[in-house]
Amino acid sequence: MTTTTDSPAAPAPVSKSGPRPVRPHAPGRRTPAWRSVIRYLALTLVLLVMIGPFLWQLSTSLKGATEDIFTSPPQLLPQHPTLDNYKGVAEIIPVWDYILNSLKVAVSNVLTNIVGASMAGYALARLHFRGRGIASLVFVAALLVPMEAIMIAQFATMRTLELNDTLVSVVLPGCIGAMNVLLMRNAFRAIPYEIEEAAVVDGANVWQRFTRIALPAVKGTLAVVAIFSFMGAWDDFLWPLIVLSDSDNFTLTVGLNFLHGTFANNQRVVAAGTVIAVAPLIVMFACLQRFFFRGVGEGAVKG
Repeated sequence: MTTTTDSPAAPAPVSKSGPRPVRPHAPGRRTPAWRSVIRYLALTLVLLVMIGPFLWQLSTSLKGATEDIFTSPPQLLPQHPTLDNYKGVAEIIPVWDYILNSLKVAVSNVLTNIVGASMAGYALARLHFRGRGIASLVFVAALLVPMEAIMIAQFATMRTLELNDTLVSVVLPGCIGAMNVLLMRNAFRAIPYEIEEAAVVDGANVWQRFTRIALPAVKGTLAVVAIFSFMGAWDDFLWPLIVLSDSDNFTLTVGLNFLHGTFANNQRVVAAGTVIAVAPLIVMFACLQRFFFRGVGEGAVKG
């Protein structure tokens, strides 16, 4: 009776040029110290330029009436912080009513842009119809037209529709932004076509493909559209100033204008009003920054 033994494994074939030498792991090259110093100095300078005015307004809003805000050199930290300036804003103007009006306009603008821009962007990116290329060019051309050039026509339109001096007239001109439509179009185009083709085989119609496949894949871009829409509506000053005449319908930016006109000498109250106007934007960005930094061109489908 013979026993069999396992033969040793055959050696791997060696190419004619010989086995490739294994290179040792080379550590990454260290950046010179002077380059790092210049880089951080530049970033610090940009940071100061960007947030410096806001920090100064915040500091001014917390300074009391006995504290000089025009000292040289300027003092960023208030010696005796107080919230009396914020109370003064509420005593001068009905700031909470103005905030509510601005919130109505901003939320309406966000909802209309998310719904309208996503549907228009999906149609331009996925649906085949005559004039699709021309429609895309129209949205691009709309970005080149300044708001001031069409403001008179918009005002005449609102007056014809008898919508003057209403919050609806503030919302309508920006309810669907051309930039938001193009952002959504680019996001939908990045989704692989094979995904939707498989859905078509399964019997999904256009609406089901849009709501169940396309929209979940572009959450980051939807957050970008929401932030841009909210900021544009909340910070808008010129159009609400033109179309609104009743003080009960004033938005916050228009209402804060009274602080500059009647109480121009009280810079502490003006700074407090500025901080009140900026605070909601900071809160919204803090809530959506996780989606915002996914990028404008998001379109990948996560399996």
